[in-house]
Amino acid sequence: MIVEQIWTGNAYRNFNYLIACPETGEALAIDPLDHEKCLAGAKAQGWTITQILNTHEHGDHIGGNGPMVAATGAKILAHANAKDRIPNMDVGLGAGDVVRVGRSVELESLDTPGHTMSHVCLLSRTDQPALFCGDTLFNAGAGNCHNGGHPNELYETFAGQLAELPDDTLIYPGHDYIANNLQFTLDREPDNEKAKQLLDTADRQDPDDAMVTTLALEKEVNTFFRLHSPTVIRRLQESFSDMPENPDPKTVFLKLRELRNSW
Repeated sequence: MIVEQIWTGNAYRNFNYLIACPETGEALAIDPLDHEKCLAGAKAQGWTITQILNTHEHGDHIGGNGPMVAATGAKILAHANAKDRIPNMDVGLGAGDVVRVGRSVELESLDTPGHTMSHVCLLSRTDQPALFCGDTLFNAGAGNCHNGGHPNELYETFAGQLAELPDDTLIYPGHDYIANNLQFTLDREPDNEKAKQLLDTADRQDPDDAMVTTLALEKEVNTFFRLHSPTVIRRLQESFSDMPENPDPKTVFLKLRELRNSW
C-alpha cells in the first residue's frame, strides 16, 4: 500500500489522500476536495484513480467529487446512511465492509459516528495499520459535532473503537489542526511535557510534509484520550461547578468537547 498525503493549502486546512496498489497502480482518493492536486498527484505517479471515498457528507470533503468523477469515472463510496446527502453515491459502506484497491490493498470500514452520524474511517489491513479518520480524530484533537453530529456518539467512537486500535496505528486526519489542538491540550494539561515538545515541532512543520502521528503518541498528547489525567480533571472542576469529585471518563470527554467548542 502506498499513501500520498495531499495538502490543499486552503482556508480549511484540508488533507486529501491517495492510496495506491503498487502492483496495479489503481488508486483510491479520500475526500478529494482539491481534485486538481489529486489528479496531478496520481498522474505524476502513474496511478489510475478508480474509487473515491468520502469519510462524511460535509462540503469540504465531497466538493471535489463531481470533477473527479468527470475526469476518471471513479465510483463514490461513503457511509450507507449518507446516500441522500452525497450526490451520485455508488456504494454504501457499513462497519466491517472491506474496500479493495487493486490486488494488494484492503481497507476496513469503521462506522464512526460523532462528527456526523454517517461518518466512516478506513483502517488498513497492513503490518502497521493506518487509520484514515476524516473529521473524527485529528492530530491532538477530536472533531466537533456542530453540523449533524453528537458528542455522546463521538465519545463512544473514541472509547469503544479508536482507543482499542493497535498503538502503532498511523493517524491520517482530514485537516491539519495539530498546533491549535496541542495548545488546547496544554491549556487543559499544562504539565504535559510531551505536548510541549511536540508543539515546538508542529509550529515549524511544513504541511506539505506533515508529521504522521501514531495512536500511542495521540494517547500522550491528545486531551480527548487523556480522560484519567488528574490535571485534566482538576482543571475541569475549576471550570465547571457541577463536575463530580471523581468523574467518569464520558463526563470528562463531554466537558472537554464543550470547552473546545468555544476555545
